[in-house]
Amino acid sequence: MYDLDNMAETLTYMIPTSIKEVKALGWDYIDVILFTGDAFIDHPSFGTAVIARWLQKHGYRVAVVSQPNWRDDLRDFRKLGAPRLYFGVNSGAMDSMVNHYTAAKRLRSDDAYTPEGKAGQRPDYAVTVYTKILKQIYPDIPVVIGGIESSLRRVTHYDYWQDALKPSILVESGADWLCYGMGERTMIEFTRAIEAGRNLNDIRKIPQLGFYMDGRCKLKDAVILNSFERCCKDKVAFAENFHVIETYANMLQPPVLIEPVGNGYVQINPTWPPATQEEMDSFWNLPFTKLPHPRYKGKHIPAYEMIKFSINTHRGCFGGCNFCTIAAHQGKFIQSRSEESILAEIKGLKELPGFAGNISDVGAPTANMYGMRGKNSELCSKCRRKSCLFPSPCKNMDRSHERLLNLYDRIAAIKGIRHAYIGSGIRYDLFLDEKGFVDETSYPYLKELILEHTSGRLKVAPEHTEDSVLKLMAKPSFRLFERLRMEFDRIVASSGKKCELVPYFISGHPGCGMREMQKLARKPALQGLYMDQVQDFTPTPMTTSSVMYYTGMDPKNLEKVFVERDIERKKEQKSFFFKRGKK
Repeated sequence: MYDLDNMAETLTYMIPTSIKEVKALGWDYIDVILFTGDAFIDHPSFGTAVIARWLQKHGYRVAVVSQPNWRDDLRDFRKLGAPRLYFGVNSGAMDSMVNHYTAAKRLRSDDAYTPEGKAGQRPDYAVTVYTKILKQIYPDIPVVIGGIESSLRRVTHYDYWQDALKPSILVESGADWLCYGMGERTMIEFTRAIEAGRNLNDIRKIPQLGFYMDGRCKLKDAVILNSFERCCKDKVAFAENFHVIETYANMLQPPVLIEPVGNGYVQINPTWPPATQEEMDSFWNLPFTKLPHPRYKGKHIPAYEMIKFSINTHRGCFGGCNFCTIAAHQGKFIQSRSEESILAEIKGLKELPGFAGNISDVGAPTANMYGMRGKNSELCSKCRRKSCLFPSPCKNMDRSHERLLNLYDRIAAIKGIRHAYIGSGIRYDLFLDEKGFVDETSYPYLKELILEHTSGRLKVAPEHTEDSVLKLMAKPSFRLFERLRMEFDRIVASSGKKCELVPYFISGHPGCGMREMQKLARKPALQGLYMDQVQDFTPTPMTTSSVMYYTGMDPKNLEKVFVERDIERKKEQKSFFFKRGKK
């Protein structure tokens, strides 16, 4: 344990999690108290730590209550008292239902975000449960919800576990405010507004903020969606809603969205402009200890062990995969850190206990999108495309890997760094098309990736082999994977390096039946490859694929889509991956 008597000097300081720690800092009040469903890890990969440190940087006193016990006398919700400004609530780094249940709706036996991987330390629908308790105990204190669970449930959404549409989480939880997406700028603006006592009309204009209002919306320029009630009665109305939401979510200057529900409406304000490089650097230039809170006394936390020696280079993804929630949360536009910021963080790794010179990942949602943007920013400002890569790469997209290669060179030059692995996913359609490499940086990037940044296996995600399914996934043709394998084999053979290509697939996706799986199993390009990397499709809130699953239609054009709903037949689809081993 740490020295409470010298806490202010010895912890940088560590964000307090108990009244004893609060008193050790000499505080007589707390500005903001954050509740989270995860163990508290003071690392930039965890949103609770980011917001806590960001508010701290701007002079606010922040405390965290991690994994509060919601089953007993609720003492965890009372132990720090009421904050001066507001409560913040999130479920953790994952949606609590995805965290708890498999695609077959079976309860998971472990939880990577809990000490020793122990399951059952957070409730189903954690944000709603935590918020209702706080509003019951402290009815006059504002509650702001955020994180992935709130962000992706901000409007009417399909809930796979109840097999029904649910209204905005604002309605179900009773929260006063919702911060969606990456929350640094929204939360500091909101915190300052609350502290200053600004009127509600001003606060309701803050970007990336959502809230519920009684009555009818009087805003003239807002886009009015179909009501929650209409969506429940008409799947077409729900599909139409999603298409509108997704279209505007991928624009640089989206409008206010209004969704009627009950006797009022949910208002979702537009996003901030993409963060600048300077802003991104400031988010990472915070005094993270990069360690779990000392309260855990060295207990094993699986999620932390995975990322403790990793480096995040950017945010966002313009791939636009239909089953993915990254763009809905982080945005389509790439927001990159400077090389100097990344290199400084890497040098800091050498101070962490157990670091032996190996970086587990230098990446992001898609590792090789670092520094990429449109050649003409004016065209990007008018664009409504969900994906810059599908159905074909945008001609305005600069796909050069030069900046990334320069970064790798500078990392390799740091004394004490033995290996810098790329554990994040890559998009091979950024450097390959069916004819071959797309520019002069493409082959050097792939060669360096294989020979210098892969620890024996290069993992890629074709997701399927059949174009009919890939089209519904918004993924490129399998012919690109065939080209990748050819180039991969050439590089490995000429180098003498032992390395495997490991493809990832999704079974049970809308559009995929037994026939498509049989075709997948016969693909010559998969012969001899390690074939147990498969994920059964799980419909998660706010994805095109989930809308397809629920409605049986493509929201983009309302065309009918085959959906396999039978759990046993979905299992049979997945079994195709295990009927063929390595040959």
